[in-house]
Amino acid sequence: METLTKLRDDIKEKVEIAEGEGYKPKPNVIKWIKDVCELENEWETMQENITTAKALTYRCCPNCCLRSEVWTQAQNSIQVKFCSLKNGGESFGSNLIEENYRMEKVEHLPGPSIKDQPAARKNLDKILEHLENDEVGIIGVCGVGGIGKTTLVKDLNNELKQIDVSIRSKLSFGVVIWVTVPKPPIDIRKVQAQIADRLSLEVNTDQGSKEGNAGKIYERLKQEKSFLVILDDVWEAIDLDHVGVPQLKGSKVIITSRSLDVCRQMKTDTDMNVSTLDEDESWQLFVKNTGNVANLEHIQPLAKDIARECGGLPLAITVIGTSMRGKNRVELWEDALKSHRISTPHNKDVEKKVYKVIKWSFDSLESQDDIELSSEHVNKRRGDIRSCLLYCSLYPAAISTNDLIHCWWAEGFLGEHDTYEEAYNRGITMIESLKDACLLKEADKVDYVKMHDVVRDVAKWIDNTFGDEHSSVIQAGIELIKISNVEVVSASVKRISFASNKIKYLPHPFTKCPKTTSLLLQENKSLVKIPDKFFLSFPVLRVLNLSYTRITVLPSSVNNLSQLRALILHGCYRLNELPPIGNLCNLQLLDCDGTWLGGLPEGMDKLTNLRLLNMSLGELKESIDLGVFHELQRLEMLHLPMIRYKSHVGATSFDEISHLPNLTSLFIYLDSSSISILKSTEQYTWMKRLKTFHITVGNTTTHHEVPFNYKSRREICLSGFDIFNNKVWLSSMLQFASNLYLERCMGLTEFIRNNSFDGLKSLYIFICSDDFGSSIEGSGQFDDPLPNLKYLRFYSVDHLKSVSDFGHFLGLRFSKLCKLDIRNCHNLTCLFNVGGAFSVPRNLEEISLSSCDHLTEELIS
Repeated sequence: METLTKLRDDIKEKVEIAEGEGYKPKPNVIKWIKDVCELENEWETMQENITTAKALTYRCCPNCCLRSEVWTQAQNSIQVKFCSLKNGGESFGSNLIEENYRMEKVEHLPGPSIKDQPAARKNLDKILEHLENDEVGIIGVCGVGGIGKTTLVKDLNNELKQIDVSIRSKLSFGVVIWVTVPKPPIDIRKVQAQIADRLSLEVNTDQGSKEGNAGKIYERLKQEKSFLVILDDVWEAIDLDHVGVPQLKGSKVIITSRSLDVCRQMKTDTDMNVSTLDEDESWQLFVKNTGNVANLEHIQPLAKDIARECGGLPLAITVIGTSMRGKNRVELWEDALKSHRISTPHNKDVEKKVYKVIKWSFDSLESQDDIELSSEHVNKRRGDIRSCLLYCSLYPAAISTNDLIHCWWAEGFLGEHDTYEEAYNRGITMIESLKDACLLKEADKVDYVKMHDVVRDVAKWIDNTFGDEHSSVIQAGIELIKISNVEVVSASVKRISFASNKIKYLPHPFTKCPKTTSLLLQENKSLVKIPDKFFLSFPVLRVLNLSYTRITVLPSSVNNLSQLRALILHGCYRLNELPPIGNLCNLQLLDCDGTWLGGLPEGMDKLTNLRLLNMSLGELKESIDLGVFHELQRLEMLHLPMIRYKSHVGATSFDEISHLPNLTSLFIYLDSSSISILKSTEQYTWMKRLKTFHITVGNTTTHHEVPFNYKSRREICLSGFDIFNNKVWLSSMLQFASNLYLERCMGLTEFIRNNSFDGLKSLYIFICSDDFGSSIEGSGQFDDPLPNLKYLRFYSVDHLKSVSDFGHFLGLRFSKLCKLDIRNCHNLTCLFNVGGAFSVPRNLEEISLSSCDHLTEELIS
């Protein structure tokens, strides 16, 4: 047996060496090795039986039958097999592998090198790290079309051919298989055929042969000690089991796709987004493709501008650079630059290799609904994601997600929904889908997105080439000072964007635009005046955005926009009055936050379709008319932030607001003098339906910035307020609050000690002179009045000596306290006096301290 196993090990070693060089062992050799292993197992079983038989010999009743059975097994079975296998192994000689068969472990793939691209090299190194990670089996490589995903993984493939596996043994794959996945609808048999061809397997390409092919591929790949399958350009999820690719330890799969969602569906263990090239790398690649002509003195400034227009997208840089190779006439470069700036491919090669490549991503966008439904029905129900994408091209840079969703909603792109919240949720889904498709990406600011420059160019090109004639006029972010009527080339224009320019004046008269539904003029900070009859040119306008302009008045012609659904005047800080707007009967959103309005405009009560009202108020010139809020029955979000102390809403208006049946979000400042008449505890049950609110009572110096769509935050802020004498009102309100801000308030201690507020999670105490007594006094109260408190903040609390004293005096146990923030508390000597029933809160994670002069080094005593 020792002779046979030694022969087996010698042959096995030769086979493994041959396999490492890409050769395939003969089937009879593989079977012989397997048979020897089976005989070895049988031999070991017999040895155990012999040991047992020998032990029985020395007993008083020997088991002769067992000894006879062992002898028969050795003579009739094992000896026969041994002789056969020994003769068979010796007959192999060097004839162990298939003739005329040699499979390269890695086949070189032609393509450009990323050798001189640091960003791409960094991405490649990251993939190599993932390949060496035992916890990672499937790797997703995502990015917009043309960003270099295929080039990256081709370079990876070629590097695996040259890598020293003695140093990085986990990168020694038995075979690396490259598959270019066909575009949808995907025929699995075409994927199987590429894998089979690489493995020299014969598979059936006939209809209904997928299962059989999968079985063959599966069994063949299982023979490899490890493998790597690269699936390039995957547009829709593929079931690896249906292909026949097993998921084995040490083996890997790489997927490149323009859609992060596809990667998720294929259950990737890690995903990496391929980033664009920086400006220096872009220029180097551009010059590599144009040749030295780009560095000519009269050409270089234009060449650098064109390179920048490519936005770091390798495909655009390569194709456009190659198209300009050898062209030394400045006129050709000027014409090419002009074409790129107006989002038009300057030649067929650029159109075919850049624009149409990215258009594939646009074409692949589908509604989230059942694709079998008619497009008209789908749009009604759930929205039109392609129109949502094209609308993004109206913006020159970072886009506020709220602003974008509001415009989509007003244009009808989000489908029909019963509530604004449902439409907003659909908008977020659209944005995430576009990000997953690498057509939008996160911006530097929170709740902002941005579009790659080349993607924006392609979107404009799609809109004007494949949409309606002149469907959009987009001249955003180009430092335009003056608008010429010539710019609006057709009366059929649907959307106009002159956003983020330096426009001072609008033309008068303006070209009639009877089909225009969106007019974006925001971020023109030099725009002071709008001609009186300007809006008469836009009879069917749905979206009007004048945010962050310096207009002081809005012309009365705005009242003629009967189809207007969204009027956005955010940040118009010089605007102090609105004209009558009673004819805007279809208006759904009015955003005047950051303006200086002295009151609600005339005709406000006629806006019966209004869903969102965001209107900061300066000093109210007169009280709000009785019954205005009562008419706004469809209102879902009401934000009336304060600019000056005298812009509070009175008790009567607050009572009207409380009866709005669809209200889910409220941001309001109330007059403390009118609170005294609000005594009934039953009238606050309406607050149960509010998902978010911020109610301030009194003249606070702390102004809270609350996002327009900030969900699940329920805050009450009291300033200069006598808490104890208004305890009935306050205790009723606090039953629905999660955060309480107290500034210069009186009667805090008695109020908290005699009530319980299970919903409060945050307590902020500003400028308080209440005496919290000593820890000896205690409250004697058994139940914790704030059992779910997680965040506690003190600011300028004069008599605060320790948090323990504060807790003991009010009966607080701090069982869930996570964060503690103390500032300007000059009498604080220590945080916690541990002893008796009190200990440091067990869930406390973070302590922030500032300007507490008497605090000792020992925070806990």
